Amino acid sequence: MLASDFFVVVTASFRVLYVFVVLEVGSRRILHWNVTEHPTAEWTSQQFRMTVLGDQAHRFVVHARDTIYLEGVDRTLEAMGLIVLRTPVRVPQANAFCERVIGTIRRECLDLVIPMNARHLRAVLRDWCSHYNRGRPHSSLGPGIPDRAVIAPLLQEHRIPDGHRVVGKPVLGGLHHAYCLERIAA
Repeated sequence: MLASDFFVVVTASFRVLYVFVVLEVGSRRILHWNVTEHPTAEWTSQQFRMTVLGDQAHRFVVHARDTIYLEGVDRTLEAMGLIVLRTPVRVPQANAFCERVIGTIRRECLDLVIPMNARHLRAVLRDWCSHYNRGRPHSSLGPGIPDRAVIAPLLQEHRIPDGHRVVGKPVLGGLHHAYCLERIAA
């Protein structure tokens, strides 16, 4: 199942930018995001085309009853073999997974950084989404990360394997840190 939504970001020059997010609900992985000044139905349809590839087993898409998801977007999604689930009017809890990830993006990233323009916002979101998918633990995954294959082979037990050490790497200029295992050079 996929969940999608838009949220607004205001730049340092008071320009309004729209961020589109698509989340895979089962893994909590952010599959796609993009930034635009003027979201249209055609742009949104193209974002879904870039996200939903033929080899994936997604069956449902949850989205709000926003005017941006006009009949054209729903027709595009149905043509890709997806069943569209619209949330009820004024019930954001119906798209709770996407609302939660948007809140996380705001609290952990955009509340700490004021983007200068769309290019700067894209750079910040690129770094943060990579951290979210690959390094940030998710309590709902008990405690796991969406891209578990990155560290799963090394962590069979609750100890640091011989010949390895834990290394912290700054994310977003040190606002967050990602920790990983690194081989100790001999």
